[in-house]
Amino acid sequence: MRLFWPALLMLTASCGVAEEGSQPVVTGRFGSKPIVDIPKGQPGRTPRITVLSVGSGRRTVPGDVVLTDVDIRGWSGNRPYLSTHDGHQPTKVVFDGRQVAETWRQSLIGRPAGSRVMLVSPAGEAMGPDVPLTGVSPADTLVLVFDILGGYPADARLVGRTLPVVPAGLTPADPPRTLIDGSGPEVVAGSKVVIQYVAAAWPSRAVVDSSYRRGGPSAFTLVAGSVPEAWVGALAGRRVGSRVAVPSPGAEPVLYVIDILDTITPA
Repeated sequence: MRLFWPALLMLTASCGVAEEGSQPVVTGRFGSKPIVDIPKGQPGRTPRITVLSVGSGRRTVPGDVVLTDVDIRGWSGNRPYLSTHDGHQPTKVVFDGRQVAETWRQSLIGRPAGSRVMLVSPAGEAMGPDVPLTGVSPADTLVLVFDILGGYPADARLVGRTLPVVPAGLTPADPPRTLIDGSGPEVVAGSKVVIQYVAAAWPSRAVVDSSYRRGGPSAFTLVAGSVPEAWVGALAGRRVGSRVAVPSPGAEPVLYVIDILDTITPA
């Protein structure tokens, strides 16, 4: 999902006033759905950002597309609201000069990939039009736990390579075809994979989708139901830096060309 929310406030890390002992306790490893224990105290009225663990990857910078898993729950009753861990598709936050909630910018920018960050904030300052407010009042306090997968330039591509195009002669009946062999880490089934891609309809070969046109790289968990069925077998076993042509047969056949930019293997 793309998240472009109005900036409503300024804050600094770990700011806000809350009752003693009213900090949620988060357990679980990075990359897994967090277990959040919310105390009985009051949360305070000002957003608070807490770095729970620091990763070892590249720091995100302004202008990046930040890919992150996020778990959102209400303070009152510890009610689950939304978790990208359930849908196996991390959120893509595009920091391209458009307005994004200041709470999210402070939580995500300047953080090393692999970091887990918690935001406690009134919903009105942490939510926006692309996340439905059904059952949530702007005054309700939310607890958000981010697992930051990384930041990538919007035009990220394989080093020294042109944009991907669908090769001539590729049909929906063909097996996947390696167009460029990568030399990076191997992608394994069940891992998260960061990609750019183009998709063309068959038989017209007209481009019907392109990550380059939709804000840049996306991350997916390589499991059935999270990505097109043909992707799982086609990408598992490939290496970061590879370009793969993946026919996807069916009622509406599609031809994909996928550039593998990164992978995050579960701990």
